[in-house]
Amino acid sequence: MGLNIKQASVIYPTADGRPPVEALRTIDLEIVNDDFVVALGASGCGKSTLLSLIAGFLAPSSGEILLDGAKVRGPGADRAVVFQKHALMPWLNVLDNVAFGLKLQGVAEAPRYEIARGFIRLLGLSDFETSRVYKLSGGMQQRVGIARALTCNPKVLLMDEPLGALDALTREKAQELILNIWHTTAKSVFFITHSVEEALFMGTKLIVMSPRPGRIAHRFDLPFSRQFLGGTSARQVKASPEFIALREEVLKIIFSDEEAAA
Repeated sequence: MGLNIKQASVIYPTADGRPPVEALRTIDLEIVNDDFVVALGASGCGKSTLLSLIAGFLAPSSGEILLDGAKVRGPGADRAVVFQKHALMPWLNVLDNVAFGLKLQGVAEAPRYEIARGFIRLLGLSDFETSRVYKLSGGMQQRVGIARALTCNPKVLLMDEPLGALDALTREKAQELILNIWHTTAKSVFFITHSVEEALFMGTKLIVMSPRPGRIAHRFDLPFSRQFLGGTSARQVKASPEFIALREEVLKIIFSDEEAAA
């Protein structure tokens, strides 16, 4: 059934008699099983607020969020979040970081380590199982964060600019890694980025949000991640005339929104 957001709005009250701030207005969005939905838009358009609604960190002022038909009323293990800052435990090694969520759920040591090691292998971290995470590069730490999120077997993986702090080469490799993991695990993904190229390459669906108030202004179905997973190299995908034309179209939309909001 997947995730269904129906007419969700968020309004923040203000002090000193000022009018309330409308952060999101009547958001309708459906994320079905194995969708990779990317949210893109100018700063202040409500991308992170929308992710917080899905995660259950924030309740809508009106409307509702349903996951497999049940109303989302707060955070839960059926949704896992990966942030740009990975929130890893620096005093723990890779294995214990990845297994941490299962430990909080009361899973015994032997089965939780078995599950964690499966995702450590999937993320290419087997040689670093006993390493302290503070000794790892930013890209490797991001892999640990993704592995930890997957261990609890969430229905939806929420990713808030997870690659924003990486250098260009590491970022491109991480894009490919995340797509391969998504393809392997068949999770639904909601992914936030400021990079148009990254959004087009990774998503199966793209929503472009406009600010003040935040709303979904444009929607695109995207073929490019499937092309990559089908065997076309990332460089070929991103150099194709179709990719370049859509990139320019989306950039024009975002620049127009930023100028209107200035």
